[in-house]
Amino acid sequence: KMPVEKKPMRYGHTEGHTDVCFDDTGKHIVTCGSDGDVRIWESLDDDDPKSISVGEKAFSLALKGGKLVTAVSNNTVQIHTFPDGDPDGILTRFTTNANHVTFNHTGLRVAAGSSDFMVKVIDVSDSSQQKTLRGHEAPVLSVAFDPKDEFLASASCDGSVAVWKIADQMQVTSWNVLLKSSDVTNAKSLCRLGWQPHTGKLLAVPVDKSVQLYERDSWRDVCCLSDDFITQPVNVVAWSPCGRFLAAGSIGGFITVWNVETKECLEREKHEKGYTVCGLAWHPAGGQIAYTDTEGCLGLLDGVSAVPVNSTKVNTGKEARDYDDLFDGDDDGTLDEGLSEARSPPKVSAIEDDEDDDLMPMMGRARNRGAFLDDDDNSLDVGSVKIGLDKDLDDDGASAVLPSVSAPPRPAYEGPMPTPPQKPFQPGSTPAHLMHRFMVWNSVGIVRGYNDEQDNAIDVEFHDTSVHHALHLTNTLEHTLADLSQEAVLLACEGTDELASKLQCLHFSSWDTNKEWMVDLPKEEDVRVVCLGQGWAAAATSALLVRVFSIGGVQHEVFSLPGPVVCMAGHGEQLLLVYHRGTGFDGEQALAVQLLQLGKRRRQILHGEPLPLSRKAYLSWLGFSAEGESVLESYAAPLCNTRENCKGKSDHYWVVGIHENPQQLRCIPCKGARFPPTLPRPAVAILPFKLPYCQTTTEKGQMEEQYWRSVLFHNHFDFLAASGYEFDEVAKSQAQKEQQELLMKMFALSCKLEREFRCVELAEQMTQNVVTLAVRYASRSRRMALAQRLNQLALEKAAELAAATQEEDEEEEDQIGARERGEHRARSHRAQECQEEEEEEEEEEEQETQEDTVDQMETEDAPETRRSRLNPFSKGSSSPEKSSPKPSVMASKEGRVNPFKVSGGVKSSGFSTGQPRMTNVLDSMTKCSRKPSTPGSSTAKPDKSPVLKPLVPKPKSKTQTTLLQMSAHKAANKKLGEKEKVAEKESSVEKQPPVQAVENTENRKPKTGFQLWLEENRKAILAENPDLDETDVVKEAMGRFRSLSADDRMSLTERAKGGNSGDSAELKKRKRIEEESEEAQMNDKTELSENNAKKKKPLDASSKLSAFAFNKN
Repeated sequence: KMPVEKKPMRYGHTEGHTDVCFDDTGKHIVTCGSDGDVRIWESLDDDDPKSISVGEKAFSLALKGGKLVTAVSNNTVQIHTFPDGDPDGILTRFTTNANHVTFNHTGLRVAAGSSDFMVKVIDVSDSSQQKTLRGHEAPVLSVAFDPKDEFLASASCDGSVAVWKIADQMQVTSWNVLLKSSDVTNAKSLCRLGWQPHTGKLLAVPVDKSVQLYERDSWRDVCCLSDDFITQPVNVVAWSPCGRFLAAGSIGGFITVWNVETKECLEREKHEKGYTVCGLAWHPAGGQIAYTDTEGCLGLLDGVSAVPVNSTKVNTGKEARDYDDLFDGDDDGTLDEGLSEARSPPKVSAIEDDEDDDLMPMMGRARNRGAFLDDDDNSLDVGSVKIGLDKDLDDDGASAVLPSVSAPPRPAYEGPMPTPPQKPFQPGSTPAHLMHRFMVWNSVGIVRGYNDEQDNAIDVEFHDTSVHHALHLTNTLEHTLADLSQEAVLLACEGTDELASKLQCLHFSSWDTNKEWMVDLPKEEDVRVVCLGQGWAAAATSALLVRVFSIGGVQHEVFSLPGPVVCMAGHGEQLLLVYHRGTGFDGEQALAVQLLQLGKRRRQILHGEPLPLSRKAYLSWLGFSAEGESVLESYAAPLCNTRENCKGKSDHYWVVGIHENPQQLRCIPCKGARFPPTLPRPAVAILPFKLPYCQTTTEKGQMEEQYWRSVLFHNHFDFLAASGYEFDEVAKSQAQKEQQELLMKMFALSCKLEREFRCVELAEQMTQNVVTLAVRYASRSRRMALAQRLNQLALEKAAELAAATQEEDEEEEDQIGARERGEHRARSHRAQECQEEEEEEEEEEEQETQEDTVDQMETEDAPETRRSRLNPFSKGSSSPEKSSPKPSVMASKEGRVNPFKVSGGVKSSGFSTGQPRMTNVLDSMTKCSRKPSTPGSSTAKPDKSPVLKPLVPKPKSKTQTTLLQMSAHKAANKKLGEKEKVAEKESSVEKQPPVQAVENTENRKPKTGFQLWLEENRKAILAENPDLDETDVVKEAMGRFRSLSADDRMSLTERAKGGNSGDSAELKKRKRIEEESEEAQMNDKTELSENNAKKKKPLDASSKLSAFAFNKN
């Protein structure tokens, strides 16, 4: 059997009849179809074949000497130039459709058969020179020239195969071997005939499920080629260029190759979908067979150039190969023996049919290691000989077997062959040689490039039009690389002999008017891959450098790569790089990956780890998920096999993005191609993820795959939390709940299967609550041994949880302690500043006191003179109409007088003489303690004597209250440990200054009713509660004072005023303000106590009962 490789079929034309042939050199495959187009393919992987429109439908084509002839549906046979495809006139016309056309071996004549029962032979140089062959009684199916241009064979729907002598236009013979039909569309077989090349000794005729060979001149049936593999009628036949092999394609999609001399079937291939083979052509060098089907698809059989031992010529030619420089020049000829003239890809299994791509350079055929000749001159190696095209063969077709050429034994390299390195590419782009291509397709938008005769431009389209409107850019610099983000469009072009490689950025999100910048790279350095991130742009160059720019065009880092870059991807501040870390062998790529964190927290996350790829695979897409996490960062695993979702081997999926929540792979299905067309806009398909776990058809395998997929794809929550981003707490808890449910289901399944050890393994991955549920399930299932082990596991998990909680509490306490120490230092610093300010204020007060004394003396003598010399800064002189003498300052134990205190004798024009004055907030200011704090009492609270607090409005909400308390009573909101509180109480009691009476009745502020009641009942409160500090005493007093009746409180207020009459409205206002201030202070204390209670650890049952008994009123 021949070592044939069947390439995956690809979409070529619309559904219907097709035909195929090679050009004279074998460099192009030419096809036609029912869409009326002729397409010229450079190879089977050509995603942009040249297309020539020849009519509404094309039924057949032939190519020779730069002339392309087609039979089309407008009843004509047309001719076009090749490969330009320019129309060159009409060769002939019929009264109905022409069904088949063919060239003679010189290319000077064309034969055509039509549905009007006629066959015409036309001279290509002069179409007026025509010969018409009449005699068929039904539409003509096919025609074939004798290689010597003497005879012409034709097959017809009337069931006959006829041989005509061209010169006489007479029918020489005919055989009624076919099934009759009324038209070509109803015929069981197209019955494509074939003459043996060079000699024309044999004529091959498809007859039912076999091929009949008729001998020239005698016209007798000399041979019948058949095979059990063929189950349906043979449709077409084609001879190999050497004339020794015959290929046949059948209606059921069977392709068979025979050795005509031995009648041995050398190869059997089946169409991947069982479609009818309607076109068949051998490569001019004999190495390949191209075929088409009735669904418009094109296929290729590669490696059909091997021949049996008896050959006609030994191949001594040398073929240029990749990596010849690895070997000595003398070895090249030996290593290259046995290779066909056509350069074909290496032979791989059917599973690897899809591994070649435009991104992957075509590999040459592996060296034939069996091509070394043995010492025995009589021995021949199959790979060391080759069929030659001997044009001097005699008419009987005899072929001479030439002796093999022996060679001395030489050392040979038997190791693995190097793999050509993968070329760099832009993720989400189609190949650059396409005229209409995607320069990039990502989650932001699409960048299309057009480079044809009409236009050379770039179109930018955004998925979300709110980001920016669509852009149309003229591509004058021939940009071939592009990337798109929410901020900018980045373009790059390769350098030429005159111009340097350029990097161009269109910063459309910029707030200024200059939104574009451009950078020229150094000479002989070209951009290979570009990438955009949040606030930065990067370009990898041919000099193994990565250049990072700000989004505004400022050059940042420049660093080297260990190998040639393959591709890059960016997201936020992260840059993902893939490059060649070395040379791969046997089709494997040796790639490495780096993940860099740019921005302020610059670090390298992945340090050039090997990139895991499947066997003989290459990289086709690289990127981050929509959530911003690279899967390579945590766990590298195959997520989705797109081949499982393809209907045919020639179908592919083109990846454009990946999502973790929901778990989706976004890609574009490509029918019969590797890349999608730009127009119309292709639809995006969504493929689910499926990890390659074993036995996923069983319930256990499905749950295992679901659990680990959930664990893998919910890691982005941890990534977002670690990066400081917000994330959905509900979604995270839901994911954890889903994972625990799957573990519990697997636990229950293992219990049913009596796999108790497996149950414990699953329980180890559960949380404490779920383990408790598993204990209950095991107990109900009467598995007491399992329940006991699970109970022990639950206790261990509870201990671990308690230890973790304790560590968190300790860390929190350490943080609180550090914060309080910092606040204490800040308070000490403020106290020192306050002391310095007080000293300065004392000096100013002394000067003011002296001035006031002088003013008072002058006032007694001359009031008018005193009025003209009032201190403009004195509060008492605010009313020039009524002057009052400044009382002399009486010495107090504090040593000074409050400079902001309002004089009691000052009267305003707005109030009567008997009205009480308004109390200034500054009157309640107390002197800052000058006593330095000792180390032992560093956390002691300041003097807590009852003073009026600054008046603040009553807060309307709890949040506002908290904010006001934080700003107004910052020192009271500090959380202290138990020991610090005790020390604070002691220090507060020791340092409590005695209440000093102020003898100066003029400056003495009036007391409130509460203050008067507190003075009278303080001792009683302290006697009942000796452990209360000053703040708690005030708080307790407040509660008792409020419990008094309104009349009692009013009488206390009147007593506190000392008999002075006042305005009742003013009293009520002051009373309300005082109560609001006291209430705010009490709320502050209550909230602090609640917070402290929350931090306490839960008590045991006995403690709870005792606390309940003693606290109950």
